[in-house]
Amino acid sequence: MLTATLIFVASGASAQAQITAPSTAGVKPKPVATVPIRPALQSPADTVNAMAQAERQAIQSDLAWVGDYNGAISGEVSERMVAAIKEFQKAKGGKQTGVLNPQERGVLAETAKRRQENVGWKIITEAGTGARLGVPSKLVPQQSSDANGAKWSSSTGTIQIQLSRRKEANPTTAKLAEQEKKEPAGRKVEYTVVKPDFFVLSGMQGLKKFYVRGQYRGDEVRVLTILYDQATEGTVEPVVIAMSSAFNPFPSGAQIAGPPPRKTVEYGTGVVVSDDGAIIADREVTDGCLAIAIAGYGHADRIAEDKDHDLALLRIYGARGLKPLTLSNGAAKSGVELTGIADPQNQGGGATVSSIKASVTQVGSGNDFALSPAPAVGFSGAAALDSEGKFAGIALLKPVIVAGPPNAAPAAQAALVPADTVHKFLKANGVNGSDGSSDAKASVVRVICVRK
Repeated sequence: MLTATLIFVASGASAQAQITAPSTAGVKPKPVATVPIRPALQSPADTVNAMAQAERQAIQSDLAWVGDYNGAISGEVSERMVAAIKEFQKAKGGKQTGVLNPQERGVLAETAKRRQENVGWKIITEAGTGARLGVPSKLVPQQSSDANGAKWSSSTGTIQIQLSRRKEANPTTAKLAEQEKKEPAGRKVEYTVVKPDFFVLSGMQGLKKFYVRGQYRGDEVRVLTILYDQATEGTVEPVVIAMSSAFNPFPSGAQIAGPPPRKTVEYGTGVVVSDDGAIIADREVTDGCLAIAIAGYGHADRIAEDKDHDLALLRIYGARGLKPLTLSNGAAKSGVELTGIADPQNQGGGATVSSIKASVTQVGSGNDFALSPAPAVGFSGAAALDSEGKFAGIALLKPVIVAGPPNAAPAAQAALVPADTVHKFLKANGVNGSDGSSDAKASVVRVICVRK
């Protein structure tokens, strides 16, 4: 080492001798000012910016889940993101550089993953609206849905998540934000962001905190609302950030060009129409099934269908104790009572038969009728009885179309296939339907379709 040092010094002296101008005799040379040259230091933001955008987004998401980051998960580097990294490093007893080393990145990812698992985080496509969103399923295990959206809540109601859909003429984000500020009454808005393509509100609603994110496309409006007690703030706020980032009300591609993807397991209602096992049901619910089952009775075959009116005829064999409904010629005038079995998710895994009332509106000049409000998911195929308790038809839920020509008339969310149409379909397939009971609750069954 000593030898190398001497060589280095000698080499340096030699080089200096070569580049130093010879001095003129009798003139003292002026001292030469020197400035040390140092390599430019790269800022933490520069280092993070050098990463791929997907990795930057992943870091932001993980920082949000551990509670250190409160901002858009966009992959754009900001002072807030660098400050969040430093806060995480401080909490872990590391040096606050603003840049994660591989070990710190691994710890961050693992911590965020555990937080996600603790709340049951999953990305879903909500069937009624076609929207994609993240849901903390362990925090909000109770779910209900209808044609106007879906709702998730905790068992005590301390945490509530609502996804709503509606149509509105000439919407703007500014106008939508003003509506949400006023409804429901008593909201105290503390934070507002209004962009051309979305808006965000947050604040207090009574004793609860709320967060609202909304967006529109054409005349279709989607609004995500999260309501939670202040006592749950530490748990819920990281989830709120994640939900806001994951919320995609109008997914691109095939999903917005038609109905949402079919469920792997879909539930509907069937009406027993003969004591030898004939059941009428929704054709769409029983379409593309690897297996069809009738809860409490076993396997069923689909033996006929009416594509024009979306009816299907099922049959189970060897079943006993069936109670067919008398298909009397009722008339759906202004309203009907629908009897069916809601999806298990809508009733905490149960299979209770229930009845709701709905108004009937004729669509056009034909034999088409719309029902309002639309019944819960699972009611498709429910029996409709008129005000005299007579069979008035079969209720069908229609898939929501979330894209199309701006001036196209929207399809009814729920429709009634009238009694005479049902009679013609059954008669063509050898089912009389005149013998049975007037007790609709005893005659409806749950239909289960299992797909790939």
